[in-house]
Amino acid sequence: MEERNELYPVFLKVNKLNILVVGGGQVGHEKLHFLFKSSPNANVEVVAKWFLPETEELAKKHGAKLTKGRYRKKYLKNRHFVIAATNDAKLNKRVYKHAKKRYLLANIADTPELCDFYMGGIVNKGHVKIAISTNGKSPTAAKRLREFFEEVIPENVNQMVENLNEYRSNIKGDFEAKVDQMNSITESLKVKNKSDD
Repeated sequence: MEERNELYPVFLKVNKLNILVVGGGQVGHEKLHFLFKSSPNANVEVVAKWFLPETEELAKKHGAKLTKGRYRKKYLKNRHFVIAATNDAKLNKRVYKHAKKRYLLANIADTPELCDFYMGGIVNKGHVKIAISTNGKSPTAAKRLREFFEEVIPENVNQMVENLNEYRSNIKGDFEAKVDQMNSITESLKVKNKSDD
């Protein structure tokens, strides 16, 4: 039987969650960069013995808290999830074990078996956001798919979403009637397969 991706995609309001990133080097910076690229107001604290200058700059720009020092399990208090992104595999594993004891979600960089979630490729066009997962198998494939979708999704998609939202708020009737009307209006958005003609 063919292996399939059984991950369940969710869109988190990370400005309302408490996130801890462990690691101030290149991998930590990359995780922080992509988190802020998608969610500029994410609520993040980064703990590390040292920070890259660009990480300090990024944290300042987005209001992230930088805590200089060694990781301690006390930093997991009142967190919703943690990202361990150090170059010390033992430390990353320790962060994971501490997180699991507290029922926290954890993402351990470059260690898929120690990840409760992956930070996949993201396409963002205004209100439209598409997340891409390769089930942790190929970040490069996710990157290429992201580039493809960024190119093919029209720039005016955000205006279409705004227009449909306004129309939806003016539709009269019960929920089912509204759904039927919205389905009818958006039917033309479906791409028809040439073999269907």
